[in-house]
Amino acid sequence: MTSPSHRPGKVGQGLVLLGRFGAPHGVRGEIRLQSFTSDPLAIAAYDGLTDKSGTRHFRLRAVRRQGKDMLVAQIEGVDDRAGAEALNRVELYVARDKLPAPEEDEFYIADLVGLRAETAEGVEIGTIVAVRNFGAGDILEIAPAGQGESLLMPFTKAVVPTVDVQGERVVVEPPAEIEADREEKEA
Repeated sequence: MTSPSHRPGKVGQGLVLLGRFGAPHGVRGEIRLQSFTSDPLAIAAYDGLTDKSGTRHFRLRAVRRQGKDMLVAQIEGVDDRAGAEALNRVELYVARDKLPAPEEDEFYIADLVGLRAETAEGVEIGTIVAVRNFGAGDILEIAPAGQGESLLMPFTKAVVPTVDVQGERVVVEPPAEIEADREEKEA
């Protein structure tokens, strides 16, 4: 699975965030790269990497691991430290249609953005606007159907037992403490 991205329109459209450039590594144009692909080294296999606007294109000549969670990359056309510094914090995207189809019962996290969130009884809760991860696991950010602040739900099988990308919905069973808090605010 990949990380979240901004996905306009229906499932399968838009861009998917695959990685983010970091600080330069040395003086020959190498740069640190945080990969969000399941296999971090697989980011080098994607053709068509762009920035968020789609105007800048990147081709990774080589990548290697540096520690547990970081890669070092050589980018075509970047041969010195100044060129690498200019890419610091640039995010790498690929068109959703260039990604392989997910296996059965799997999905890309980016495909969740825009899906309807509802209860098991079919009552609409809102729309997923983002999938966040602050270090303790994925969290769905849901814009409520009515007015109010976004709802944050842990993205676990217990809270989100059903993900139906083709049906453009997820079923959410809010934990008891979230339901109690919501009822208290409504009273």
